[in-house]
Amino acid sequence: MRVLIVEDEAYLADAIRTGLRRETIAADVVNDGDLAIENLSVNDYDVVLLDRDIPGVHGDDVCAWVAANRPGCRVLMLTAARTLDDKVEGFELGADDYLAKPFDFPELVARLRALGRRAGASHPPSLDAEGVRLDPFRREVYRNGRLVRLANKEFAVLDLLMSASGGVVSAETLLEKAWDENADPFTNTVRVTISNLRKRLGDPWLVHTVSGVGYRFGAPE
Repeated sequence: MRVLIVEDEAYLADAIRTGLRRETIAADVVNDGDLAIENLSVNDYDVVLLDRDIPGVHGDDVCAWVAANRPGCRVLMLTAARTLDDKVEGFELGADDYLAKPFDFPELVARLRALGRRAGASHPPSLDAEGVRLDPFRREVYRNGRLVRLANKEFAVLDLLMSASGGVVSAETLLEKAWDENADPFTNTVRVTISNLRKRLGDPWLVHTVSGVGYRFGAPE
């Protein structure tokens, strides 16, 4: 899952991004509404974590833009306003969820994950296939009952592959969803991560290369 954080308080934005990365959620940060729309125009985000009172284009207008132009992207509005009228107004603008400051970080993560599931194809909270069980909330992976310890990017890639239900996922999509805007599309980062993931999961391999297309998770070939 990839999240765009739109927050003009730099310390808070950086703290949220750092925390989300620890939760295997790729996150980019912008500090005003103009940059938010610019990033949303060129990147495929699952969720926007949107502060309502931001410089440039107001958060309300960013929310309306997302609703009109990115229907598959969900909006979690983050604001210091707490009244019922404020919340209702946010939902009427197209927000999918609403969280008032200050907030508990575990609640923020849970809400983002819930919205992320709504943004893409629906799948159960835990993924089970070919003897592998992936629990995104506990960040645990088991193969045939054995705990498999994965690095954050390996976990994120496996989550994307298993969520595809046997379909092929391109390297570009993996880079888009599991990394952030600082990722270099010309590196071998994805290939190295796939190689490490195979080693950690063990034999027989369950992650397969589809030449010229991408990767898929499935039964041994």
